[in-house]
Parts: sequence; C-alpha cells; structure tokens
Amino acid sequence: MNHKILNIRQVKLGEGPAKVCVPMVGTTSAQLEEEAKYLTTLNLDFVEWRVDCFERVEHIDEVKQNLALIRSILGEIPLIFTFRSLQEGGQRAITPASYIQLNQEIVTTGLVDIIDVELHNSEQAITSLIELAHKHGVYVIASKHDFVKTPSKDEIISVLQHAQRLGADLPKYAVMPLNPQDVITLLDATYTMYSQYATTPIITMSMAGQGVITRLAGEVFGSALTFGIGKQASAPGQVDVNSLRSILDLLHTNLS
Repeated sequence: MNHKILNIRQVKLGEGPAKVCVPMVGTTSAQLEEEAKYLTTLNLDFVEWRVDCFERVEHIDEVKQNLALIRSILGEIPLIFTFRSLQEGGQRAITPASYIQLNQEIVTTGLVDIIDVELHNSEQAITSLIELAHKHGVYVIASKHDFVKTPSKDEIISVLQHAQRLGADLPKYAVMPLNPQDVITLLDATYTMYSQYATTPIITMSMAGQGVITRLAGEVFGSALTFGIGKQASAPGQVDVNSLRSILDLLHTNLS
C-alpha cells in the first residue's frame, strides 16, 4: 500500500522508525509549565497534552491560556491535544457535548498540530470535528482503547478501517493483552492493516508489561507512533523515553 506521510512541523510521520511521543500529565498550571520545560530536554518527536489530567479543564479559557504557555515553551515540537475520557482510560468523565465543544475550541486556536478524537462518539460528531480540524490545518487521531481484552484480528482491523473511512489522519487502537498470544494478535492485525488496507499512518499498541514489545517494534509491523515516559506514564506499559529511543534506533539501523 502507498501510505501518506504526514509532515508535522519538522517531523515526517509515517516513514522511518516509529516516532516518540511523551505525554504531559500535570494537574496545575505550575506543573504543566515545569513539565513542558523538562520535555524540551528529552529526545522526543511529539508531546501529547493529556488535558483530562488538568484540574481546571472545565474552564476552556484557562485551557487555552495554558495551551498558549505550553506552545511557547515547546517551540517547534509538534503538539497533540487529548482529552482521554474516563471510559477510555482517562482521568475524568465528560459529556459528549462538552467533549466536542472543547475540541472545536482548541482546533481554532492554531496552537495544536493534532487532536485525538475517540471513536465512541457519534459518527456525525467525529466527521464534523475532522472537517473542522482539517479546515484549520490540524491532523486527527481517531482512537479506541480496550483496557479489558484484546479483540480478534478481524475486529482490530475493522476498527482501524472505520477510523480511516471517517477521514482520520491517524487511526489508533490500544488493547490489553491477557497472554502472549494476544500480543501476537495485535502485531498480526497491525501488519495486515498496514500492508493491505492503510492509506495513512496508523498507531497500535498492546498495553501493560506483556505488550511492551509492541511499543518498540512499530517500524517492523507498521505502527507509526509510540508513547514513552517523561515525568510520569499515562498508560500501562510505557517505557522511559531514553531507553525507548535507543531501542528504536537499534531496530532502525538493523532494518536499513
């Protein structure tokens, strides 16, 4: 398959080794400022602001003020904006209307490069957000997280294809392994999607300790982005960013 390469600031997403994203999980403005400054010292490609961790997230004006601060500190590091809902493993619940409004407000600021839109929202809401984001030059991850199990290979591929059909630039699926076979299932589904159906970069991972290999082997199987730890992990199984980069570089060198 011919895959679109996304040029996001100075990063080419969808070619070469999997790119490294580190989440920001500060709860206060002071923590976010400290965290953003720290992340500029790390060897990363993307930063994700997990805004569901921010204690004042219900106040959109304050979200925007902190976003402007984060953007000024990060400079040209690409920034992903994510409200991870409670049902998808995040820190708090949110109504569908508030979720859509928050993301609508953020894409119009010109301060983020990517938003993450969860696939449990209505198709109409997702497609309208994607359309608005693209109008403002913002890419979209369409994501699904299963913290209980690993679905079948066919179901994983179906979800990724659905996200692609909706117009997402980066379909994403994270699953929980119950045994090593589940990890193999996720990798098999990733490679099949990447090699046979994907026209965009995709993101997949198997979480927790058993799934760590999936966070390291993206270039081999077709996942374009992996998540590492800066100050604090945002999901089970994330690896320290320096260790992660070393392994990704080792794999890339031997695959070249």
